[in-house]
Amino acid sequence: MAPFIALAVVTALTRLLGWLTDLAWLDSWPRAVAVGLAAMFTLTAGAHVVEPRRQALIAMVPPSLPGAPALVTLTGVLELAGAVGLLIPATSRLAAACLFALLFVMFPANIRAARADLGIKTMPLPARTVLQGLFLAACALVVLG
Repeated sequence: MAPFIALAVVTALTRLLGWLTDLAWLDSWPRAVAVGLAAMFTLTAGAHVVEPRRQALIAMVPPSLPGAPALVTLTGVLELAGAVGLLIPATSRLAAACLFALLFVMFPANIRAARADLGIKTMPLPARTVLQGLFLAACALVVLG
């Protein structure tokens, strides 16, 4: 739930800041959502390196994939790189598209974890699926911006 809260709060505050100031580049929903996504992905990237979340994420990686610890580290690095890319106007759309793809390809690990009662257990799979759809939609909004 923390990633959703980060996305929602930072997006709302960014949009408000854009509306109240002369920062025209913040005065649009796609830009505000990009900043919110950057906050969200910075938060989630931290889980890839900080215990005990790291071990829970490693447990979620399907056993058919080699090097689960390395994959968790890699996805964390990709999330952080995407967060930085979202904050640079020239790369924000590309970063959002890449993060959309990353969210999409990582979701089967969430399904597997929910079915096997593994990893991070913050919400039931139906709610997690809706939330994942929201994250994908936020990325799509920035891409289409």
